[in-house]
Amino acid sequence: MPFTIVRNDITKMEVDAIVNAANNQLKQGGGVCGAIFNAAGAKNLQAECNKIGFCRTGGAVATKGYDLPASTIIHTVGPVWNHGKDYEEALLRNCYINSLALAKKRKIKSIAFPLISSGIFGYPKDQALEVATEVISDYLKQNDMDIYLVVYDKASFTISQKRFSAIEKFIDENYIKEHFIARESLKLPQYDIEAYSSHSVVSDLQDALELEDLLDDLGDTFSEMLFRLIDKKGMTDVDVYKKANIDRKLFSKIRSNKHYQPSKPTAIAFSIALELNYDETQDLLRSAGFALSRNNKFDIIIEYFISEKSYNIFKLNETLFAFDQPLLGA
Repeated sequence: MPFTIVRNDITKMEVDAIVNAANNQLKQGGGVCGAIFNAAGAKNLQAECNKIGFCRTGGAVATKGYDLPASTIIHTVGPVWNHGKDYEEALLRNCYINSLALAKKRKIKSIAFPLISSGIFGYPKDQALEVATEVISDYLKQNDMDIYLVVYDKASFTISQKRFSAIEKFIDENYIKEHFIARESLKLPQYDIEAYSSHSVVSDLQDALELEDLLDDLGDTFSEMLFRLIDKKGMTDVDVYKKANIDRKLFSKIRSNKHYQPSKPTAIAFSIALELNYDETQDLLRSAGFALSRNNKFDIIIEYFISEKSYNIFKLNETLFAFDQPLLGA
């Protein structure tokens, strides 16, 4: 998946590079910075950082990863929050922009970020998340890279209270917690055994012919419907797989195999990329053997975003993560 949010220890991420939320002097600090220094081997990492000497706020520099699974550490200095009075948002954007530019220059294929400045620097977590998501999604429109946003625990991650409350209310109003089946609906149909026996051979033959007709009349496969919709919307393949947060290699597999069977999150990701309405989404899902229902939160959150005509898959994934649901894409 090109961009995903994960709950993990960033020092354990098996990627080409991890990003350190550093200070201007590139000294070992606390929080994420201290954990990275300790895991990498503080003596060797500090010695290389001392040679670099300084990093401006919003800038980025790189060192070796030493004892980390990642071969490279990109150090960036986030702004200290001062209620937006000191151009904090622009500086925070530069942290991500410059880190990604440096990663691209070094031919890095996968990178993991912490939520920069959201710890001891005091940047509000929901606003820090908005900046990270916007910059990363803009970058991926023109570039290919596997990007992870790593949060250590649930307390480190917050979407806007307005969005959270709206979706929580929508779930409360639509979530079917219990399913009652009327006893009458469980009664089996009554058959005339003697009549059934006399006509069983004819009936079996008719059933076989009807089944053959049904199999001959199957609708489009998922892949056939997907590419018909792409053409109908006038979109390019690149537009679609990037908006769907789908890896280019996987998309090529779907393009070359008309019987490709996607997972449900992958199928929904394409419906979001194509900006399908609820009925169109259900049609695409049915072609893959799925459907949206009211008996699980994942489906209701998807329905909420579609009903709001909100088709930014990265913001949708933020919300799914906040509600402990699977993310979209592949």
